[in-house]
Amino acid sequence: MIHTENLTKRFGEKTAVQALNLRIPAGEFFCFLGPNGAGKTTTIKMLTGLLHPSEGRAVIGGYDIQEKPVEAKQLIGYIPDSPFLYEKLTGREFMRFVAGLYRLPDSHVTDYGEHLLEIFGIRNVGDELIEDYSHGMRQKLSFSSCFLHNPKVVIVDEPWVGLDPKNIRFVKDFLREKTREGVTVFMSTHTLSIAEEIADRIGIIHNGRLLHLGSVSEIMAMAQHPGSLEDVFLELTQGEE
Repeated sequence: MIHTENLTKRFGEKTAVQALNLRIPAGEFFCFLGPNGAGKTTTIKMLTGLLHPSEGRAVIGGYDIQEKPVEAKQLIGYIPDSPFLYEKLTGREFMRFVAGLYRLPDSHVTDYGEHLLEIFGIRNVGDELIEDYSHGMRQKLSFSSCFLHNPKVVIVDEPWVGLDPKNIRFVKDFLREKTREGVTVFMSTHTLSIAEEIADRIGIIHNGRLLHLGSVSEIMAMAQHPGSLEDVFLELTQGEE
């Protein structure tokens, strides 16, 4: 469902992402790991069409995101680390706004939209202005609106910010269930314990280059000293230039 070919992004003389090649099939939970400034968010912005690559291409569900942006974006649900929400709208008004972008009928918002607000625990504040929402509530609304059009690919950038342990557990279970339904999840996170728990495969990027790619067990086996994924990650990225 996600395919990159020599995906590269330069900002002046700095190469933020260098010749990234990935193939992520339908139904896979893929975790993208790396230190701050490694190129994770730049990669995500190219996958979602928010940045134009300097070289190479990103393909979503068979559609080049640059050549066929409408078709590709119909398949994508995107949850940024700091979601942009229209603060003068209520939660329900924002859901209707998103539904309009995807040309979904009002009945879909009334039925499935309300279901999403309910399971993410914000139905009771659906008529309140977003400006009065806490960060966690905004994150839940971002998740609710992301799944409104039943995306085939969900791209998530550090989703745990502002969520308490109970909601983190719910989101983990919800995303894992979606992969069992065939949805591809591409998640960037610094929370390595969660990545170790839920990832089917892991990619480690550093200084714009993909250093390692494999299952959790394969990544763990690369370390000289056994330990947690956090220990292995620090060992594998230490000293890389």
